[in-house]
Amino acid sequence: MITSNIVNDAMSQIESDSSKTLGLKIGSQNIELGQYIKATEAQSIPELSFPVTRASKTYLVISLDLDAPFPSVSFLSPILHWIQPGLKISQDETGSTTLKGDAPFVANYIGPSPPPGSGPHRYTFFLYEQPEDFNAKKYAPPQGREMGVYGRVRFDFDTWAKEVGLGELVAGNYFWSN
Repeated sequence: MITSNIVNDAMSQIESDSSKTLGLKIGSQNIELGQYIKATEAQSIPELSFPVTRASKTYLVISLDLDAPFPSVSFLSPILHWIQPGLKISQDETGSTTLKGDAPFVANYIGPSPPPGSGPHRYTFFLYEQPEDFNAKKYAPPQGREMGVYGRVRFDFDTWAKEVGLGELVAGNYFWSN
């Protein structure tokens, strides 16, 4: 059971308002809200898209596993799977918009990896406008290292969001996987 007010509110928003659906593409597969995808097919960093009206803004995405280690006993949740700041709108010659960035990650992406015998987990992706004074170096492991398990398990998203000054959810999506 997730006790994060921000996660519960974000899930409610994306499930009830299709205009807040974040485009997720993993490999060649476009992921629909709540779709099931095999864990082996979701190991690469997703491509993100959203028809943002504020193209001059910078965005960040955060990804969480809400059901660790098992959906019925989720005492390790949420597990942080990714924080990528510095995302900007990029438009190609076809008019398709994606969110791209070259800023260092705060938490490197890790794909789904529920334990053997577990039912499917929910993997969420929440997009926010990046606070103007956001300092990625303050939260990232030093020297570009990947984040270890300790900083990911039982990630306190509400406290982190308040500390960094996250505003309202821009968009989100999730998929089920095991």
